[in-house]
Amino acid sequence: MGEGPNQLIRAILFTGIMLGTICALLAQSEAQPASRDGKKEIPEITFKNLSPPYKDYDYFQGSKNYVFQFSATSFNIINAWWLAEASTLVYAGEDFVRSRFEEAGLPEIKFFENQSTQCYVANNDKFAIVAFRGSEIWKKRESFDLNEVVADLKTNIDIRLTDWEQGGKVHRGFKKALDEVWFDLLPHIGKLHGKGCKIWTTGHSLGAALATLFADRYGNVQGVYTFGSPRVGNDDFREQINVKNYRIVNNADIVPRVPPRGAYVHVGELKFIDSDGIIRDTMIENEPPVNQPRDETYGRDNTHQPKKYSFAGFVPAAARDHVPLLYAIHLWNNIIEDRK
Repeated sequence: MGEGPNQLIRAILFTGIMLGTICALLAQSEAQPASRDGKKEIPEITFKNLSPPYKDYDYFQGSKNYVFQFSATSFNIINAWWLAEASTLVYAGEDFVRSRFEEAGLPEIKFFENQSTQCYVANNDKFAIVAFRGSEIWKKRESFDLNEVVADLKTNIDIRLTDWEQGGKVHRGFKKALDEVWFDLLPHIGKLHGKGCKIWTTGHSLGAALATLFADRYGNVQGVYTFGSPRVGNDDFREQINVKNYRIVNNADIVPRVPPRGAYVHVGELKFIDSDGIIRDTMIENEPPVNQPRDETYGRDNTHQPKKYSFAGFVPAAARDHVPLLYAIHLWNNIIEDRK
């Protein structure tokens, strides 16, 4: 790829990241979905609740009735929901995260952090969840830390391909981010695995990319579920992966469309959430999402009233559908629907 296209791609990524930063700084409140007949209401997404964390959300509500299937060997909707909840939760502060994991029956929690990378490992005697946090730029914060923003910015825009020890080439920034915590994380995971814990890994956005790389490098994982993952590596990388990987995409989410196809490809089995919240096995990349209205006017037609999917016309679908909370709620609603 030439220098000209590289500069253009970096400019596009930089613009998107800066928009995410502005959204996070404008955010003042969390989404508060209400339960109705077992299903949860899809919250209206505005700039106030676009970014995590969501401290008013009741994490793992219903987990005692829908327990994690830690020995599953194929796609499991209950596990997808658990791991979407975990991927959303880990954007919050350490004390909050610990309390919610403990309530879900995962009493042992360890936090790993270095520069642009944050990761929680929560476990009991049966299984461990390795959950990588997504970009700190996307996260809503009480105080603005320029060092964290710069670290994540460097990770996201360094899209050069680099050699991957397991085979193929991967996104240079993502590999560097995993390396930041790898040598601290590896002994802990090895110890849990040695005790008989089944290892599951997950993440949203940047966290999804890191979960994919972690699973491939460690190798002995029971499953990987990612949410809104960007492309991570090239075709040779995809061909050598030998772990069960389920890549969940919510409708118009823009992040799975970057970096652009060609040098980069996706890995894992696709599960696509359409605009009606229904999980499907296919989608057509770079085409308008299934049943999704056009969004050129940010959701308003000539009546000047918000359209059905516009959420008051402020947040484009491409950004709205990347919200991690929506992944968790859609998956929960599919569990309830499947059991009717």
